[in-house]
Amino acid sequence: MPMPPKKKEVNTDDWQGTYGDCVTLLLCFFVMLLAASKMDTVMFEQIRTGMAREFTDKQPDSPVMLLRSDLDDDLRALSMDSTATLGSDHIGLILDLETDAFFDSGSAELKPAAIPVLRRLASTMNSPRYRIFRFEVQGHTDDNPIATSQFPSNWELSSARASAVTRFLIQSGIDPTRFRAVGLADVQPRYPNRDAYGEPIPHNQRRNRRVRLRMDPVYK
Repeated sequence: MPMPPKKKEVNTDDWQGTYGDCVTLLLCFFVMLLAASKMDTVMFEQIRTGMAREFTDKQPDSPVMLLRSDLDDDLRALSMDSTATLGSDHIGLILDLETDAFFDSGSAELKPAAIPVLRRLASTMNSPRYRIFRFEVQGHTDDNPIATSQFPSNWELSSARASAVTRFLIQSGIDPTRFRAVGLADVQPRYPNRDAYGEPIPHNQRRNRRVRLRMDPVYK
């Protein structure tokens, strides 16, 4: 009498391999989410722009990159290459304007030469496609102290200069609710004001005397 065929044993551990694969995929997914949450705005826009170039025939329309391009054009047209610096950080765009071109020493009154510069910048900043941007105008000084009846310290001077620029931009038609103005005196220099021996570095001090325009997109 022939022996009945043996039943094939079912491996009850197969589900563990499938479960492990699922857990690994979920872990990778959450790592990608975490990385994306820490990605700065400009990097995100650069990746988005690159993908748009690869997968569509349309021109990239990132507000951050478009604003940077337009401001670059403005600075070149105004011959501001030597007195203005446009850059970015993990939040948005940063435009540094050396204040020697905008104010006399110890003054917060705009020079006539500053008017066409600010008027052109205001026109770009007020473009409808840049309405998502909010602006912070910062006043910065070098570390040389000031003590006048109008400005007892660099805090008052830097605040007054930031306010003067902000006021002009608002008078040029930009919604005032998009602004805030702050004076930071000499506490956030871009470059060392003095060398290792405590001697002033005039070139650095000139570059530290600036008005900084922060332009940050607010996505709703």
